[in-house]
Amino acid sequence: MSASPLFLTSPKQLLLDLYKAYKDARRHKRSKQDQLRFERYYERNLIALRDAILARRYKPGPCKCFIIHDPKMREILAALFRDRVVHHLLYNYVYKFLEIQFIRDSYSCIKGRGTHDGIYRMEEKIRQESCNYSRPCFILKLDIVGYFMHIDRKKLLSLCKLMLAQYKDKMDFELVEYLLETIITSNPLEGCIRVGAPSEWDGLPDKKSLFKSPPGKGLPIGNLTSQLFSNVYMDAFDKYMYSISNEQYGRYVDDAYVVSRSKASLRKIIPLAKTFLKENLDVDLNMDKVAIYSAYRGVEFLGSYLKPFRKYVSNRCLARMNKRVVHLYKKKPLDVNNSVNSYLGITSHFAAYNIRKKWIDGPLAFSFQYGYYKKGILRYRLVQAYRLHVTNKLLSICR
Repeated sequence: MSASPLFLTSPKQLLLDLYKAYKDARRHKRSKQDQLRFERYYERNLIALRDAILARRYKPGPCKCFIIHDPKMREILAALFRDRVVHHLLYNYVYKFLEIQFIRDSYSCIKGRGTHDGIYRMEEKIRQESCNYSRPCFILKLDIVGYFMHIDRKKLLSLCKLMLAQYKDKMDFELVEYLLETIITSNPLEGCIRVGAPSEWDGLPDKKSLFKSPPGKGLPIGNLTSQLFSNVYMDAFDKYMYSISNEQYGRYVDDAYVVSRSKASLRKIIPLAKTFLKENLDVDLNMDKVAIYSAYRGVEFLGSYLKPFRKYVSNRCLARMNKRVVHLYKKKPLDVNNSVNSYLGITSHFAAYNIRKKWIDGPLAFSFQYGYYKKGILRYRLVQAYRLHVTNKLLSICR
């Protein structure tokens, strides 16, 4: 029999927590049909969720499954909005207790430690090992075969409970334990609705499909909790790699690297990493993608291409942005403003002035009819007339 929690979450407090989770879940989702349906009667829906959780009757609903190409072919299982609210509820309860246990160089789904931080940390480690590029330096890149599709859900649940057990006195552990078990052990394929023709799955490797995963394995890509759980599952591997690489290691989801002055020492790490992953987590390295790169010739990581003393946008990331930029002329001024500043913001982290110049001379030339560029083509602003138009429109909506 499990130990009794030191305190129980009251119905009022749980409703407040669900309301905060609801506001978090709807961020950037305000135009989605599922969100709008939930929002129409959000008070009633939140109370129903609260009562179901308190009575331990909550069950995740069926997911929608579809294929995206952004840029790789991926299978996405999108949870219902009500389930996304519960995902955010659990995330808000546990993330701060899990985050402090992760190594510094675990970058995914951690505030302040996204892709740009991962790129910066890799560059910092390369400079440290190479004495600011004055000595030979090499980078070992590691990749896991179908990572999300091969996570053992029972093992993940035990790892989550183990990492949170030491903080029992700081949370309603019985409630957290219930939410963990409900979310992790539920079969995401149960009642799953496929969106699109079956032919859309043609060409998707078996290792990247939950429909082909072994029983009891696999997490749906896209859920907030899946991203957090991926760090929990890899935490032991991260700490092991930290210990054998003198902390010259980093990981973003299933892409990991080790920096060293010795290519021979990196070769020795490969079988150690492979053995640890197989014996402890039952996942495999993708040996086709395991490679050692010279820091002087450059290495690609998280959409960047790092070379001595400079960073470039990777060819794959640039191709994806170029594909989208050519269609911006179809959008409304406000959407053009938001999209253009998004792309300019991405390129601002790299040596990419010529890329921006090529855009405004080509596919973004139309944007001058709505606004202008400033700060070395790093910022796009709508002209006064369009800003007033947008402001008035927003005010009318609020009324």
